[in-house]
Parts: sequence; C-alpha cells; structure tokens
Amino acid sequence: MSAQLRQARKERGWSQERLVHEMERHARQHLLDIASTASLRVYVSEWENGRRPIGPLYASVLRALLGLTDRELLGSGATGGEPLAVDGYDELVGRIEAAHSLSLGMVDTFMAQTELLRTVDRQMGAAALVDQMQAHLTALEDSLTFAVLPATREPIARALAGAATLAAWQALDVGATERAWRHYELGKRAAAEAKEPMYLAHAMAEQAYVLSAAGKSDLAVQLVQEAHRSVGTSASPRLAAWLHAAEAELLAQAGQTEACRRSLDLAAATLPAGASDRDPDMLSIFLNDGHLARWRGNVLARLGDDAAMSDLYDALGKMDATFTRATAGLHCDLAQAHLAREEQNEAMNHLRQARLLASRTGSARQRARIDQLVGKFEASR
Repeated sequence: MSAQLRQARKERGWSQERLVHEMERHARQHLLDIASTASLRVYVSEWENGRRPIGPLYASVLRALLGLTDRELLGSGATGGEPLAVDGYDELVGRIEAAHSLSLGMVDTFMAQTELLRTVDRQMGAAALVDQMQAHLTALEDSLTFAVLPATREPIARALAGAATLAAWQALDVGATERAWRHYELGKRAAAEAKEPMYLAHAMAEQAYVLSAAGKSDLAVQLVQEAHRSVGTSASPRLAAWLHAAEAELLAQAGQTEACRRSLDLAAATLPAGASDRDPDMLSIFLNDGHLARWRGNVLARLGDDAAMSDLYDALGKMDATFTRATAGLHCDLAQAHLAREEQNEAMNHLRQARLLASRTGSARQRARIDQLVGKFEASR
C-alpha cells in the first residue's frame, strides 16, 4: 500500500503537501467531510509508511485524484466483487435469465455510456474516471459472463471490446501500464468473440504503444503490423489510415525513418476526403485531414524534420477545443520541433501551455514527455 501511493504521488510530481491540498479541493467540490489539514498531513505520511490503512472514504478520494483502482492503490488484497455462493444456483439462474433477456436497446445504452466516458476523457482526462470506467467494465463483463447463446453474447462482446480498449488507453495515460495491458487483452478477447476484426486490430495496435513505452520499440512495430495484417481488407478506409499513421509513429520511435515516411504517405493516401472524422463502424476512431496533419507533425517532429512545423501550426489552427489532451500533445510536438531548430523561447512557450493542459487532464504520459523536453531545453541553454 505504502509503495503504491508514494509512487503514484511522485509520478504526478506532487509533494505530500500538494496531495493534501488536492484532497481538500476534491472534498470541497464533492461535499465530503474529511479530516483537518493537520490530520491529513499525518494520514498521508502514515499511509506512505505503512502505519495506517487507507479507509473507504479516503480510498475513493485518492482513486479519483490519482487515477488508480483499489487493487493498484491498496495492493493485491483488494478484491472486486463477491463470488457466487457454492450452492447459489438460484442466483446463477437469475443472472443467466437477466443476461438472456438483455435487449439490444440495453446494449445501445452500454455503447452510449462508453461514448460519454470517451467524451469526458478527452476533455478532462482519465484520472477522475477510474471508478466510473471500472464499474462500466464490470457491468459489461458480468453481462457477457452470464449470457449463454451467441446471439446474445456477440453484441455484448462488441460493446465490451470498445469499452475495454478505451479503459486501456485511459490507464496508459495515467501511467497504470499493467492495467492498460490487461484491459487490451480483455478487449482483444471480446473482439474475437464478437467476430469483429476491426475492433481486434484496433486493440492490438493501441497495445503496441504499451510495448513502445516499455522500451520494446521493435516488438511494438511488429505488433501494429500484425494488427494491420489481421484485419486485411476488412478494415474501413478510415481505420486503415489510422493503422498506417500508428505504424508511422511507432516506426519513428524505433528509428526506422524511411519505413516511417512510407507509412505516413499510405495514411494520407488511404484517408477518406472530407471534414468528417468519425468512423461509423469504429466510433473510437477520430481521423480526418486535420487530425492526420497533427499526427504527421508529431511523427516528423520526432524525426527532427523541419517539415513538421507547418503541419503542426496548421493543425493547431484547426484544433477542436474539446480535445484537451490532444492539444497538450500538439504543444509538446511544437516544442520539440522548435528545440530541433534551437528556438528555445518558442519551445518554452509551448511547453508551458502543454504543462497547463496536461495538469488539467492529469496525463502522466504527457507529463513524462514534457519533463523529457524540459531536460532537452535545459541542456541546450
């Protein structure tokens, strides 16, 4: 328990005093009755030193602030739900009947809830959604567990595949890499059961980012390429373009420059024309010319290519204000591009804006990148 809390706090760059301040702010916003400032200081110290257990009230506050599940916050002793009684046939039959009678309308409701969580995530970040996302996944998993026939299971599995992949990306964003990996595995299993090759390819390609973040760049490239091969001609044009762009980014991180440029060209050639950015067959895919320009700028900036600058500023001018985390990433890309040109003042201006937005969304992934760029800035002075 002590190690998990201390590590999560430090990953956010917070002192114990800052954590106390954020707990008090959260309590005021949610009308919670918590201890005094002096007592909270003692509690945090004792929690981190293993001298005091974290009670349910404070666990709920810390989960929301740090984007952790109970298991990640409290350790392996935390459990998620009560098992069925050994002789609980009545309860089992009740759950099977409830799952069997689950209507397509209810599956649509699950999908709508995933969409709502996706919208809140891109504007406000993933950290505050950990409880809602976990509850949503649990409801979908329970429905699938007790559904019997394929006609009932497949629509639920499709909904679970989309929700699990979103939950995985959120976990990766807050730095919970093991949780991200497990959610991607859940998404892949659900997509396979739903007979949805596009959902499976999307989950595989996003899972490659976990490998890349872990320093396994070559393996990440192999996985995203396997994802593309697995879906083949079944991919919609927008998903195919997304897969090419993802492959380009991972190739850039692996130092494979020429292959990266080829993938960028394929993404541009495959992307459907027009301002629409949603794929009707894959609602988790947002991609149009503006998004692709931002993505191409990100990749070219990683390669140190001057051509990144025009793409990035063009994308910044067209950026949808609701994509808060993406905008933070765009400012990071611009900072990196300016640093490559030894334009330190411009780079620092973009880093300040990126840090402000990353703090708003609680993105550990972006904060790590910002810290890395600040280190390059300091070294260049």
